[in-house]
Amino acid sequence: MINETQKAQQLKEITQKMIKIQVMGSIGSILVGLALYGIFGAQGDAFHPLLNNMDVVYSMLVTGGVIMLWEVIVFISLVKKRNTLMKDN
Repeated sequence: MINETQKAQQLKEITQKMIKIQVMGSIGSILVGLALYGIFGAQGDAFHPLLNNMDVVYSMLVTGGVIMLWEVIVFISLVKKRNTLMKDN
């Protein structure tokens, strides 16, 4: 059984990790958003020439999707840890 100060410290660490994961996961969201713009919105006239290249756009879509999937998996495990710590009250 852990005492309240250790529990509070662990909750603080988990919250900090959750924030870091969300910041890193935002890169995936940006990549997916730019890729969708390149696929559906640009129609060959994108604001950057790379977004007109479909190979680059599909690579961005896959990479962003993998990053977002990683974010969800890690975030869910952190939420479970936090919930188990909070239920120990």
